[in-house]
Amino acid sequence: MSSASRLRALLPFLSWPRPTAALLRGEALAGLAVGLMVIPQGVAYAVLAGMPPVTGIYASILPALVAVLFSASTRLSVGPTALSCLLISAGLTGLAQPGSVEWVQLAIWLALLSGLLQLLLGFMRFGWLLNLVNAPVLTAFTQAAALLIIGSQLPDLLGLQSWQQLSSPQGWHGPSLAFGLGTLALLIVARRWRPTFPSVLLIVLGAAGLSHFLGFEAGGGAVVGALPAGLPALTLPALPEWKVLSQLLLPTLVITLVSFLETASSAKVDNEGRGTRWNQDQDLIGQGLGKIVAGFSGAFPTSSSFSRSALNLYAGAQTGWATVFSAGVVLIALWVLIPVLRHVPQAVLAAIVVAAVLGLIKPREFARLWRIARVEAVIAALTFGITLAVSPQLYWGVLAGVLMSLSYFLYQRLHPRIIEVGLHPDGSLRDRHLWKLPPLAPHAYALRMDAALDFAAAAEFERNIVEYLAEHPDTRHVCLFAQPINHIDSTGVDAFLKLGKQLREQGVLLHISGMKLPVEKTLLQAGWQLADPGHRLYRTETETVAALRELSQTSQV
Repeated sequence: MSSASRLRALLPFLSWPRPTAALLRGEALAGLAVGLMVIPQGVAYAVLAGMPPVTGIYASILPALVAVLFSASTRLSVGPTALSCLLISAGLTGLAQPGSVEWVQLAIWLALLSGLLQLLLGFMRFGWLLNLVNAPVLTAFTQAAALLIIGSQLPDLLGLQSWQQLSSPQGWHGPSLAFGLGTLALLIVARRWRPTFPSVLLIVLGAAGLSHFLGFEAGGGAVVGALPAGLPALTLPALPEWKVLSQLLLPTLVITLVSFLETASSAKVDNEGRGTRWNQDQDLIGQGLGKIVAGFSGAFPTSSSFSRSALNLYAGAQTGWATVFSAGVVLIALWVLIPVLRHVPQAVLAAIVVAAVLGLIKPREFARLWRIARVEAVIAALTFGITLAVSPQLYWGVLAGVLMSLSYFLYQRLHPRIIEVGLHPDGSLRDRHLWKLPPLAPHAYALRMDAALDFAAAAEFERNIVEYLAEHPDTRHVCLFAQPINHIDSTGVDAFLKLGKQLREQGVLLHISGMKLPVEKTLLQAGWQLADPGHRLYRTETETVAALRELSQTSQV
């Protein structure tokens, strides 16, 4: 690799196309659409995370710029997301009071720790860890989290001080209820009418003006309140005590994993549209740097927003320049709109959060999953239930789901599919017992194992053949159709050689069909011989079946 290529690999933004007037015009329009959407969303999501509202705007400027400069997927919108903010709130519950200085400091450390972890994973090329969470677990966790997000916003949306006031009409605040439900209805209608229209910001500005005109705050309504203007000061928070820091480790792991899964859902759509391969390790680096900058900006962990990334693509974004314009829009708003946002009712922010997560609730996915794979459907249902039950410690839900799916995966590896094959009328080899086929040849046991012959499957492979021979002592031929076996490790080699020796001692001839070259090379390195009277090798199934039947007939004569 040349020095220029190495530099572009480390600094992906050097590969961006040279800006032209036409390109910048389109990127500016896309950036404007996303920027106008992220301003009210950032404020609302910051409140969800228990952070000062202005930190949601901080998280949408420098972190977004740094993330896009160093990511491979340049059309993703990075900033506050509902799921990450809920995890922040869940991870810090019990450690500090929401909105307090201690809470803000711990949220900043969550950003720094999760950013450093993602950065480390990216440089070590550990993007494959993403595969530890399968789609059913992620779907179940996301839907449970969406319900919890909605539940956490209902008191503000309905104008309640607490859930206890739900049964008492005197505790309801009518103007807050009107602002909340009215905003929610307008957001749902506007999203279906025209996704690229900056309806969220216009609704928020309209609500702020109406709130100020009606004296909403003076009448007892909860509003955003005064926000500091200007850019955040880049500072490093004080290091908390080790006892407190250790309690952040598990939330850090889950935020890192879930936020990158959010990135994956958007990045895959982006790369599929381009027809390119997703560079998950580079995106880990970019997202990690974005989180670190968010911490230095006094904000909280950021992530890729699926809805804003979809809007970015829908608005015609082609490169990372759209994010540059989007950050510029937010930066201008930090000075212009701050005085206006103080009048926004909390019910309006709650409606923004609820409208954003409603699309995550998809109960039909569970029914669809039940039709496809019932075990995975049960794992998804348990993940969903555990996530709700352990709230606010949501990370136990996703960890339980990962553990269950990995256990199921390990069970499948330890119990590989091994079938006795027979010749189907269409000429293919199929499961003899399922299709009620005769044996492939007299006194012969023909089997196929659809798995690698490694430490997980070796014991089951050996046990299957030994038990068959014990039940059928007249067997004279064992035929292994080895095409599906594409890997063998030292445990598999030992089991294979041991089985070959046992078959020779019992006077049983071993037939091997279609052994793959990597498996053959490994066996030869272990001392196995191609030319041996105890076994015979064949390349095709047709050749194997013909030879096996001929030998069986000869032995009968």
